[in-house]
Amino acid sequence: GGTACVATGQPFDTAKVKMQTFPNMYKGLVDCFVKTYKQVGFRGFYKGTTPALVANIAENSVLFMCYGFCQQIVRRIVGVDKKTKLSDLQNAAAGSFASAFATLVLCPTELVKCRLQAMHEMQLSGKIIQGHNTVWSVVKGVIQKDGPLGFYRGLSSTLLREVPGYFFFFGGYELSRTFFASGRSKDELGPIPLLISGGFGGSCLWIAVYPVDCVKSRIQVLSMAGKQTGFMGTFVTLVRTEGVLALYSGLTPTMIRAFVANGALFLAYEYSRKLMMKQIDSY
Repeated sequence: GGTACVATGQPFDTAKVKMQTFPNMYKGLVDCFVKTYKQVGFRGFYKGTTPALVANIAENSVLFMCYGFCQQIVRRIVGVDKKTKLSDLQNAAAGSFASAFATLVLCPTELVKCRLQAMHEMQLSGKIIQGHNTVWSVVKGVIQKDGPLGFYRGLSSTLLREVPGYFFFFGGYELSRTFFASGRSKDELGPIPLLISGGFGGSCLWIAVYPVDCVKSRIQVLSMAGKQTGFMGTFVTLVRTEGVLALYSGLTPTMIRAFVANGALFLAYEYSRKLMMKQIDSY
């Protein structure tokens, strides 16, 4: 699921990070794509793909594993049987709880990804003299400068994004599946309803938490040039100097990516899960 998400959404994610961190450099999505292609070529859209793959595979593995555990916790809290189907709202709550665990594996890899994606802009703006162009050089730079805890810059903003965001993510997904099922079992849904449901869930997540993600990207990328203030300090400075609309820089590529990538994520997840369950049942 994580692999499908990155393969379909990485170019839009790269544009999102560039536009969030340096909104004055780009007039819009098309301008960002054109300038990136002219400056660093097609490979520029896939900068940070390796940590993005690690991040998404690790995050979604932990997320969906913990989602199952958290569903059982929700069942205990509401006092229902282990096999009872949860409501869409209860599934949303379980997804929100699960995201807190996923954040711990996501934050370090996402920091490396964001820095690689915005490295060219950091050099152009003069914030750093020489950038690191490989995953290992970025990792080594973080360890040398800040130590292992340096990988958790932006942890509080990542948590602020993930916990409420995944409530809307799983809530939107389950609500959409309920709509398409129309009284039937959700497990009987075909690929198109699953794609649309996943896309809808992803769109709900990003609409709800986009400003938080914008602040997180600023903290993780700009901390390369020196110590950054915390979440509230970065948020206040950003709004005061650039205005409220700066919090929504890069929203267009994010929404395109959210629908496409999360549609692919849930389609791959549901079909791989069914395949694995068949293998288990055959034993």
